[in-house]
Amino acid sequence: MLPFFALFLFQSNPLAEKVVPSQLAHTYSIVACDPTTGEMGGAVQSHWFSVGSDVLWVEPGTGVVATQSFIRVAYGPLGLAAMARGEEPKAVITRLTAEDKGRDVRQLGMVDAQGRAAGYTGNKCIDFACNQKGASFSVQANIMLKDTVCAAMARAYQETKGPLARRLLAALEAAQAEGGDLRGRQSAAIKVVTTAKPANPWEGRILDLRVEDNPAPVVELKRLMDVHDAYAFMNKGDLHIENDRIEKGMAAYARAVSMLPQQVEPIFWQAVTLASIGREKEAMPLFKQVFQREPIWRKLPRRLVKAGLLPDDPELLQKIEAQ
Repeated sequence: MLPFFALFLFQSNPLAEKVVPSQLAHTYSIVACDPTTGEMGGAVQSHWFSVGSDVLWVEPGTGVVATQSFIRVAYGPLGLAAMARGEEPKAVITRLTAEDKGRDVRQLGMVDAQGRAAGYTGNKCIDFACNQKGASFSVQANIMLKDTVCAAMARAYQETKGPLARRLLAALEAAQAEGGDLRGRQSAAIKVVTTAKPANPWEGRILDLRVEDNPAPVVELKRLMDVHDAYAFMNKGDLHIENDRIEKGMAAYARAVSMLPQQVEPIFWQAVTLASIGREKEAMPLFKQVFQREPIWRKLPRRLVKAGLLPDDPELLQKIEAQ
């Protein structure tokens, strides 16, 4: 639902003929590709509810689109389709905005799987508005408190080391440190996929997180990324155990536990794995820790026998439940 002033703008402005924006998204965002790691993605923050639902569009093996300001959601799927055909982001933006009578209030960032990036800011986007393109990335912002936001985002992205997701997050944090959105904060999102085209449509997604409504959305987004990374170690542990790499699996589980000390889930499954491979002495203290913190979990071990996650051993189950 658009605010009254926005509806008035689009009804009264001849540039807006036949233009139906889905929502306002005055915000800051970044789209980027790292060809060396095979990752590409985007991140966004706004003083608007659920900004990630319409602003960010990603497709593994194809590219990333951020459509914002008085957004035209169609730019997302249209941009991805064009990049999938091999069109360069700059050419895609030029063509799409030329066809759009509301282009003066649009803002776009695009990057493809080859690392070609481009951005666009209409001349009627609300100040402070900016675009800045770098090597395989584009940052864009509008209705910012200061005119230094894009430069700060670009600098943070380029100077931060580590996985692409952390570099994207650093760009959002830098924007907020510069004052960010003049109106404040409400939602944020981050998406990362592979630059390689996956064999199946359900593959190629590395990270997909959204904070819909929060007084400090970038802070919450960082917390969720930390949780995501911890559970990634849980998944690695499962894979190691499945392939009889027991010590590597236990090391991965331990890493997850260290990253999420406040949660019993990683501790419990580490205990289950130890018990299932005959390492009861190590498993029992972990079960005890879980049951002391969350007694209801004591009901779960017996249910795991049917699933094949614990052996059908009454003596073992009694030991576990006695912790």
